Order: sequence, then C-alpha cells, then structure tokens
Amino acid sequence: MIELLVSLDRNVAVGMAQAAAAIALCLGVVLLCRRFAVHVERETAVSLARGLVQMVAVGLVLALLLHGSLLIGALVLLTMTFAAAVTASRRAPEIKNPLVLSFYAIAAGSSVVIAVLLATQTVTSEIVVLVPVGSMIIANAMNACAQAMERFRADITSHVGLIETGLALGADPAATVAPYVQSAVYASLLPRLDMLKSLGFVWIPGVMAGMLVSGASPVYAGIFQFIVVAMILAASGIAGLVATLLMRARAFSSAAQLTLRAAEPDKFATPQP
Repeated sequence: MIELLVSLDRNVAVGMAQAAAAIALCLGVVLLCRRFAVHVERETAVSLARGLVQMVAVGLVLALLLHGSLLIGALVLLTMTFAAAVTASRRAPEIKNPLVLSFYAIAAGSSVVIAVLLATQTVTSEIVVLVPVGSMIIANAMNACAQAMERFRADITSHVGLIETGLALGADPAATVAPYVQSAVYASLLPRLDMLKSLGFVWIPGVMAGMLVSGASPVYAGIFQFIVVAMILAASGIAGLVATLLMRARAFSSAAQLTLRAAEPDKFATPQP
C-alpha cells in the first residue's frame, strides 16, 4: 500500500511538471499573439487555471466513485450537462432564459446518444467507462449548442431590416428566419463533419490510443473510435437543431414581432483607448 502511494505521488509530481511545460507553451503563444494586438492574456490564464483544477478534481472524484452504480454515473453526467448549459448560455444573453434553452438542447443531444450507446452495449454502465465517454458527448453537444446560438443570433441581428420587411408583408415568422436556422445548424455540424472526415488520416483520437495502450485489438479500437465520433456528430446535430429551434421561438413576440436585436451600446460608457 505504501509503495502504491509513493508511486502515485511520483506520477502526480511528474504530471504537474509536464502540465507546467504545457502551460508555459500556452503562455508563450499568448505573448506572441499580444505582439499583434490580440489580447487574450486574462482569459487564457483563467482558462488554464480552471482547466487544471477541474481535471484534477475530476480525477479525484472518479477515484472515489470508481465502482459506483449507474445512478451515480447518471448524476455525474447530469451535473456535467448543467455546467455545460451554463457555459453555452453565455452565447445568447439577449434571449429569455438562455440557461434553460441551453440545458434542453444539450440534454436532448447527449441523453439520446448515451442511451443508444448503453442500449447497444457499446459502453457499459461502469462509471470508469460511462463518465469519460459521456463527458465527450456532452462537451461536443455544448460546443454545437453554443455555435448554433451564436451563429443564429449573429445572422438575425445583422438582417433585422430584411426580416421585418418579410413580417410586414405577411410572411410567417418561421419563414423569415428559415435561411438562418439552416446556416446555424450547419455551422454547428461543420466541425464534427470535418472531424469525422479526417478520422484516422489526420488524427488518431485519444480513445483509440488508450485502447491500443491497454492491449485492445487495433481493428476493434478503430471501430469503437468511429462509433464515438459518429455519436458525437449525432449529439451535436440534435443539440444544434434543438437550440436553434428554441431560440427561433424566443426571437419573436406573441404578436409575431422580432424581439431579438443587437445589444444597444451604452451612450454614457467611457470610450476605451
């Protein structure tokens, strides 16, 4: 037992040293960007700190719940979904209840896919398997939701005149924004489509690499990785579509008036240099 703890401490120390090197590289890139007036210093520092702390915390939680039940795994994934919704909701502060909208979209995409993975026994209900795979599904659903919301909001606010002209001519609200629904959903799917196209030739994802290291069949590892990426595409499609449709419903009042507009600048704000 003592030898195990000593080995664990040694591995943690080595990992922290390697993480420090990765952080140093990221900060070097930030300083390079700063030379070209791209200021992301504060956001990068916060993101790096949060990412490291959160991953260490996840490791500790998984170590404690390694042999937990399906119910515990579901609660962990539900907590992750809520955290993802909080992050995605920041993309559309002009919409009413963006947190609820984001949660519905992410939960719809991830829950359907995770249920299919469990039903087909592609993944087991063990926390050590379910939570890592589920977290990948949730994270990509979150990104798709955020991208769809951002694209739809940008398209609507930049075409207010065109949309209101259509409404004035008697067009149905859904018809006036139909092109922007299509572009928003497509924008949320495009990164995952490119990821699926480049699978194997451009990159070998971590799931397959981990399975190969653990001694799994290379062919089965490749098939399993394809399944995971395909499920990521499915979850992203559901999340992006649900988010866009819910956002479309909130973009108009009950009298079919467009309410989604760009935020008005503060007239009394001090100009930034």
